[in-house]
Amino acid sequence: MTTNVLLRAEDLACERDERLLFSGLSFAVGRGEAWRVEGPNGAGKTTLLRLLAGLNRLYEGRVCCAGRVAWVGHRAGLKGVLTARENLAWYVGLQGRADVDPDAALSRLGLRGFEDQPCEQLSAGQQKRVALARLLLDPAPIWVLDEPFAALDVQGVALLEQICVAHLQHGGALIFSTHQESAGIPLSGNIAIQGTGTICE
Repeated sequence: MTTNVLLRAEDLACERDERLLFSGLSFAVGRGEAWRVEGPNGAGKTTLLRLLAGLNRLYEGRVCCAGRVAWVGHRAGLKGVLTARENLAWYVGLQGRADVDPDAALSRLGLRGFEDQPCEQLSAGQQKRVALARLLLDPAPIWVLDEPFAALDVQGVALLEQICVAHLQHGGALIFSTHQESAGIPLSGNIAIQGTGTICE
């Protein structure tokens, strides 16, 4: 891959339940670029994103990444009995990092005062913010986000847009799906999944 390209997909094809979701899909995402995956429910958006994040191996084609990939799925992926701080500390512990501050990330996501609250007692929007706070603790240059704006209020959407734009300005790359408007994130391209094929623009 060239030094400017962080993720390259080559001739991807994937089936689910004997139904073709997409085929012949090729694209490259460079530094500072944001690509949005579009399509109706069940078309294969989440399947594609999980594939790009390395969580789905059942596909044909090739994905090459220049660096780590940070993944935040549609579900928060938190341990409910753990506090917001404990969930983030566990996450960075998996990476063997001790140079990050979970409290600062939670504060940046508007969760100051909720650090010691068990996640099962948080609202859906607050849980989503805890999950998104992982992005601020992860040096991965490639962010793959599945419906990152779901469950967020207007303020949360604006805040996440700011965080994503800052990531792009620092040379990161973003690939995400959403059913909401994301006018605050400048797009470099779209991947439209129809359920039987794809269109890259």
